Amino acid sequence: MTSASLPTSQTVSQPQPIPSGLWRTLSRSGVSVKQPTGVDAFWHGLVGYFVPLWPRRSIHMRRARRIAELSKKYVNLSDARMNEEVASLRELFCREREKKSDVDRAFAVVRELAKRELGMEPYVVQLAAASAIEAGCITELATGEGKTLVATLPAAIAGWRGRGCHVVTVNDYLAQRDAQWMAPLYKRCGLSVAAVQGEMKNNERRSAYLADVTYCTNKEVTADFLRDRLVMGASKTLASELVRQVTGLSRGLTGGQLVMRGLECAIVDEADSILIDEAVTPLIISGGGTNKEQSDAFGVAAELARQLERGKHYKVDFKYREIELTNAGRETVHGLCEGKAGLWQGARRREELVRQALSALILFERDRQYVVQEGKIVIVDEYTGRVMPDRTWRDGLHQAVEVKEGVEVNAPKDTLARVSFQRFFRMYRKLAGMTGTAAEAWREFWQVYDLPVVTIPTHRPCVRSYNKDRVFVDAQTKWHAVAQEVRKVHEAQRPVLVGTRSVAQSEQLSRLLTEQGLSHQVLNAVHHEKEAQVVAEAGQPGRVTVATNMAGRGTDIKLAKSVNEAGGLHVIACERHDSGRVDRQLFGRCARQGDPGSVSVYVSLDDELVVRYAWQWLKWMLGRIKADDAGELRSPSARRLFHAAQRRASRISLRQRKSVLKHDDWLEEYLGFAGRED
Repeated sequence: MTSASLPTSQTVSQPQPIPSGLWRTLSRSGVSVKQPTGVDAFWHGLVGYFVPLWPRRSIHMRRARRIAELSKKYVNLSDARMNEEVASLRELFCREREKKSDVDRAFAVVRELAKRELGMEPYVVQLAAASAIEAGCITELATGEGKTLVATLPAAIAGWRGRGCHVVTVNDYLAQRDAQWMAPLYKRCGLSVAAVQGEMKNNERRSAYLADVTYCTNKEVTADFLRDRLVMGASKTLASELVRQVTGLSRGLTGGQLVMRGLECAIVDEADSILIDEAVTPLIISGGGTNKEQSDAFGVAAELARQLERGKHYKVDFKYREIELTNAGRETVHGLCEGKAGLWQGARRREELVRQALSALILFERDRQYVVQEGKIVIVDEYTGRVMPDRTWRDGLHQAVEVKEGVEVNAPKDTLARVSFQRFFRMYRKLAGMTGTAAEAWREFWQVYDLPVVTIPTHRPCVRSYNKDRVFVDAQTKWHAVAQEVRKVHEAQRPVLVGTRSVAQSEQLSRLLTEQGLSHQVLNAVHHEKEAQVVAEAGQPGRVTVATNMAGRGTDIKLAKSVNEAGGLHVIACERHDSGRVDRQLFGRCARQGDPGSVSVYVSLDDELVVRYAWQWLKWMLGRIKADDAGELRSPSARRLFHAAQRRASRISLRQRKSVLKHDDWLEEYLGFAGRED
């Protein structure tokens, strides 16, 4: 019997070795992250009910005490012996041979090195938080408890594994600050550390991601991932690249063409903000557009929108921030467009343009959702109060706002790639996070990310005092009451931090305080240049600081000694937010690490939360309650109205985030040929 052989003229292409960094990038890009359905969804939800029952807090606290006891053996160890310990641990973790006892030993070593290099020895509660993060949990650690130091322990272990660790935070300033602040510790652990900044070039970004520990923002790391996907082209997954190599269609990708080296491990700071609050809006990479006809259409749409009557031609849903044209409105728009050529002949497109123009006029307010800087529309993040100069709204909304404000209208950009934050962060092989407010969102963390929440106790007992919410009939009486309390606390030589929901509110209160002769600092999306300095000095005697939500995340307010004796920092919230977690973040600015502090909340029946989410019949009933001479409603039912509206707002926001997830799954199923999301 003879064996058959291939003709010598035919050859089979042999796959070329793929660099390890590129291999990891491709292998994680193809990970399926679809939400469970059917029986799987039922089982996943059932398991979720038992997740909070597991005693994770006590488990990690016991482990933290063991680590603290273990670290005593390293106190008198010489630097040379400590270096040997570090080298031994790095080799162990790099080979993935570690046991649970080795992780405890690693924590103990890093704890001692932190004491030697930074002068900061992690407390037992910080060790417990680090243990929970290493175990893949969302850790709730109260504001002011030292989350920056906590992150270094699991980040060092991830760095020793040799595949990189991303410590993700909310802005470039915090990423750069934390990387520089913790650099001596990482260096002593034999690790390199870098921070990704918005103005970096590709070669600088590549070097930063090659570091053992990389500090970055959620927007930068997600954008870099999308840019790499565009570079990869059709090679979106490891399997597709191998097939293209075999068939001779590969473009010969190398790790040097990409910025990142894979999605291995991420520790998310302010996890509730990044993984939940910002999860509604996907991140999009856009290219320049040059459609002049489309640009001119936004001005025409604004003229048409101004001719329509609310109630007759369109309806406004403030809860979902949507506008719907009535039948009469559609007929009116059709009549107004007679004689217009081009895209105005299509009913669907012209109605969409008019809806966007109406949204810009009614739903988007200057100094709330956006500000105008140097003749440009700059979006304001409603959760943090920070400006986002590099972002634009989609589907012509940004151009509609530009027409409304009379600034130059830029051409709409074409979408090149997109991904939601929910989908992106679930691509990491290992994901964990920390924040000061996570308990309220434990169910969503589990449903979306399979991450349990662990609440860690404070190092010292919290002595924060809360005053009952004060409810007023309208905003005018509320602002005057706020100004009176600011004056009262200021005269007692206590510092005051007043939190407002928007730029407009902070400016309004600033004018009122100026009229009363009260010196103060304003911190918002317009006056943000010295944010860290203003917040850090907000604890001086008699200091008055008016700020939007961004005040506080990441910067400590140091209290003067006399302030502690006088009662500490007093925080005034001028409005309840859609999420109680945002309120708690503001309240957490005072009474840190056992310091005294107090909180007051001032609300009115025309606050945005009530207007958008409260039941109309309940507002009507409260409106019939007689207010006192100061315009204040002292009925307990008035306070319950705001908590009910807040719960309803949270439910609606959750439904919106779930719709984003469904859209992700739809794109993967029906547009898979386009590359799973881009």
